[in-house]
Amino acid sequence: MSHFQFTSQAQTAFQSRFAEQFTVAQAVREQHGRDESREAPVLPDAVLFAHSEQDVIDALRLADEYRVPVVPWSAGSSLEGQLIPVHGGISLDVSGLNRVLDVQPGSFQATVQAGVTYPELNRQLRREGLFFPVDPGAEASLGGMASTNASGTAAVRYGTTRDNVLALRAVLPGGEVVNLGSRARKTAAGYDLRGLFIGAEGTLGVITELTVRLYPLPGHVAALRASFGSIEEGAACAALLMGAALQPERLELIDAGEIAAVNEYLGRDYTMAPTLWMEFAAATEEALAGTLALAGELCSESGGTGLEAAYTEAERAALWEARHKAYYAITARHPGHAFLTTDICVPLQQLPGMVAYTAALCREADVDASLVGHVGDGNFHMTFHAAPDDAGRWQTIHGIYDRMVTRALECGGTCTGEHGVGLHKRGHLARQHGDSLQLMRRVKAAFDPPRHHESGQDFLEGALRLFGTVPNQQV
Repeated sequence: MSHFQFTSQAQTAFQSRFAEQFTVAQAVREQHGRDESREAPVLPDAVLFAHSEQDVIDALRLADEYRVPVVPWSAGSSLEGQLIPVHGGISLDVSGLNRVLDVQPGSFQATVQAGVTYPELNRQLRREGLFFPVDPGAEASLGGMASTNASGTAAVRYGTTRDNVLALRAVLPGGEVVNLGSRARKTAAGYDLRGLFIGAEGTLGVITELTVRLYPLPGHVAALRASFGSIEEGAACAALLMGAALQPERLELIDAGEIAAVNEYLGRDYTMAPTLWMEFAAATEEALAGTLALAGELCSESGGTGLEAAYTEAERAALWEARHKAYYAITARHPGHAFLTTDICVPLQQLPGMVAYTAALCREADVDASLVGHVGDGNFHMTFHAAPDDAGRWQTIHGIYDRMVTRALECGGTCTGEHGVGLHKRGHLARQHGDSLQLMRRVKAAFDPPRHHESGQDFLEGALRLFGTVPNQQV
């Protein structure tokens, strides 16, 4: 599959510098040739385990010298094929850069290496009464989260990764190290190159270190859950809650099919109806009580029934159980099937109509799919499934997703709210951004070593995926 020759000279040079950190073992290459997407695996020619920033510098210098494509890799939890080395080359595993370097409680910030996962950071922060709020769900690394601008359930209150990274260090193609951003909470100095790297999916350089925002653990927290007659009613209630300025910590919606799957998976008897979860925090019990009362009223006005509340950590965990187990339940319900999880984001007032349109598309095509929504910020996911070799069914599914993207763009939305582009969404990126893709290509070229422009080679392979020059692997 490689479009270049991984020469014996290149292999010797990497082995000489990195010894046992560099491997061509089949099992390791197979591990690094896939992610959590449906994209077909492609093995890298070799895997290099970086233990320090200097390792990354030296790896990129050697890759520059020998014209070797590089794909950064850490937790392997990407959903859109970002990690698949479609041109072979080297998978640069930075999961070993896993130290929390500095925590400054008084400044509400921490500096971490790129391989630190957000759950591990939060475990270390808890004793300080602080937390990092971005939670994409998997054991994702901070470097990977920055590269894809990940978000998740708490984005409705705290924003995405881009909103919570103050500064970062990155190694550019060729080995140059840059420091971007500032540890100050705001800066008006120059171009926001920090923001340019966040969401670039590893195409501009390899992030090695980040300084992130922290927040105090909430003093008083409670969760609510309500059922609705339709998925549109639940989405409309979410928009109403946001309009009431209640500032929920989380606002999540799943459909009746997901609830049915959870009941089978866990042996529960949750009401099989579209369900909305709400979580709120306040400085005092009195303030929290007022917020919950208003939220309950708005739910009732929107058609919500069976309102339940939970206050202690254990009670909240039990209340959220169905939401947290939804993906595992739906995959267990369809053994032997392959799964495709999409994400669409639209302006909040467009959300009820968008989810209704999506549900109608699935009914018309007789496609079984389930919805999970971070509905406070207009973002929702559809999980499609079918037998891996059912080409006709997958063609239908991709047709539905294409129409979803078309409607989302017509609404002023985006083809991806949090998953990123990777292999799967390259065509949709072109539809969304049009002529500005040329500007993105010029930005990419500015970061690559000059001699790669002469040969027409993209140094960091991710650029080939983002800008549509690699054949799509999807079924």
